[in-house]
Amino acid sequence: MFMRQTVKNHKDFMPGDSDPVFKCPLFIARSCSTRFPGDARYGLIATKKTLKHAVDRNRAKRLLRVWIRENESHMSPDMDYFFIVRRDILDASKPEGVAMMKKAIKKLAISD
Repeated sequence: MFMRQTVKNHKDFMPGDSDPVFKCPLFIARSCSTRFPGDARYGLIATKKTLKHAVDRNRAKRLLRVWIRENESHMSPDMDYFFIVRRDILDASKPEGVAMMKKAIKKLAISD
């Protein structure tokens, strides 16, 4: 199974005015067209303002990666996805997170 590459460059995280956004209690999701066709990526953002401790930020990103892996088949190969964690992500169960990720990906596809 193909796993997307991660976004490494800071300027690639900058949102565009027309990028679709999905907000939920666990995370904020945003998508945009990939710059290089066939090389879709994802980015994870966990800030110190949201989660004070590094352990919590790392756990939040690990949870998002698991949920992304579970929903890889629903993601468009021509879109880059960005996920910004919210504080409630640490209390979410795996089924709840996977379901919310699926909903986010489908909503982003519709609004594109």
